[in-house]
Amino acid sequence: QVQLVESGGGPVQAGASLRLTCAASGSTFSTYHMGWFRQSPGKNREFVAAIRWRDSMTDYADSVKGRFTISRDNAKNTGYLHMNSLKPEDTAIYYCAADKTPRLGISSSSSSYDYWGQGTQVTVSS
Repeated sequence: QVQLVESGGGPVQAGASLRLTCAASGSTFSTYHMGWFRQSPGKNREFVAAIRWRDSMTDYADSVKGRFTISRDNAKNTGYLHMNSLKPEDTAIYYCAADKTPRLGISSSSSSYDYWGQGTQVTVSS
């Protein structure tokens, strides 16, 4: 069993940067793929970024490519989402998630992820 806790969200101005942190409990987290998703009011939860456990291969949604960077520190059981050049449309609750299935690739589908954090709010004002 893995428990995930996000932190680092908050209100910022457009153009600012934030770093979200996902702290995981459980020794198996280092062998799980990790993803970040977000959800804004009235919209479905959407994929933001994912990282493979064994070689840190990454994938990003087109809307954040070049601005966001996902990373992880398996020794610390922690994942990160570095967000630069934030835009008002990035406003959402951000969730980290862990995928325990040993699939070759990393998934952008929320249904592939088994464990979820409670989310952290990011609000970007113009």
